Amino acid sequence: MTEDKIYASNLPGDEPFCFDDEVAAVFPDMLRRSIPGYAASLEAIGSLAARYVKPGTSCYDLGCSLGAATLAMRQAIRVPDCRIFAMDNAPAMVERCQTIIAQDDAAHASRTPVDVKLVDICDVTISNASMVVMNYTLQFLGPDTRNTMVRRICDGLLPGGLFVLSEKVIDDDPHMEELLVDLHREHKRRNDYSELEISRKRAALDNVLIPETVAVHRERLTSAGFAHSAVWLRYFNFVSIIAIK
Repeated sequence: MTEDKIYASNLPGDEPFCFDDEVAAVFPDMLRRSIPGYAASLEAIGSLAARYVKPGTSCYDLGCSLGAATLAMRQAIRVPDCRIFAMDNAPAMVERCQTIIAQDDAAHASRTPVDVKLVDICDVTISNASMVVMNYTLQFLGPDTRNTMVRRICDGLLPGGLFVLSEKVIDDDPHMEELLVDLHREHKRRNDYSELEISRKRAALDNVLIPETVAVHRERLTSAGFAHSAVWLRYFNFVSIIAIK
């Protein structure tokens, strides 16, 4: 695993965060050190796939990056005639994801087939789906597009289908929000990010990653047509929500 040192140097002219070749090369380490509870979210995606994916249906990993959620679903699916669609709009991520999936194909030829596609997920038609995952992806879409995206996911799910939504959030209580942000900074310090790296990455993500409250997410899910939703995991200001159509 290549170590994330992208923001270790105090270089001038910092650009907004983007999922380019440099990020793709260190992305597993970046996630491991930056997102508390990330490994638990992948484990749960596997458990949920084993429970909710139905024979003859499709699964979607929207904003798949390097395909970690795709692999979690793939390893857990035990029913026939399914297909996973892993989709992302970042060429560097898709290229590496295709390599990772090809390696998994070679090792486990009998597993559920995966199509990795370079595409804007806002243009994807979702159909015949028993499970859809957006693992820390919706937060990078413009707030004005999020309602439409979630509604299209719900429309494309079969009755009883599952949507897994993981996001960075903000708290309704400003005092608690300040505490949660500080706890997250401490988490990154414990994972050997310097103060310079923490501050530079936060600046790069400003106006790129736009978080919302849990209440906004759950209201959006209800308005989109989901019958049930719940936060199953929260670690500081990171949550994973499951919603059932």
